[in-house]
Amino acid sequence: MGLNGLKMHSPLRLIAVIDDDDRVRESLRNLLASYGYNAEAFASAELFLASDGPSRSNCIIADVQMRKRQMSGLELLQRMRSSQPEVPVIIITGKPSSRSEAFYLDKGANGFFRKPIDGQALMALIDQLLT
Repeated sequence: MGLNGLKMHSPLRLIAVIDDDDRVRESLRNLLASYGYNAEAFASAELFLASDGPSRSNCIIADVQMRKRQMSGLELLQRMRSSQPEVPVIIITGKPSSRSEAFYLDKGANGFFRKPIDGQALMALIDQLLT
């Protein structure tokens, strides 16, 4: 069992973390590792797509707006829905609007979190999505 009684998973499960903020990437990688997940972090959606990450990832956590890059979390979500619809995508943002969650869930996201992220709730969702 991981922290707070949630299941720990095999490191064979890879979670991709895509955010242009180094601190967010590192924090999420540490959280995921504490629950037994293998996390791979990317500073942009472009770097993720250029890697073998899309074919290896069991789940994707992506920031909505990556200010230093061109592709947004929404564009990545749409691309993943068309190419690999079975891979869960969780959207995170530091600048939500009152309609953000409904908007991204309607677009096919499997979850939506505002920063700072509730780690326990995120891990509960990932546990649910991957079991």
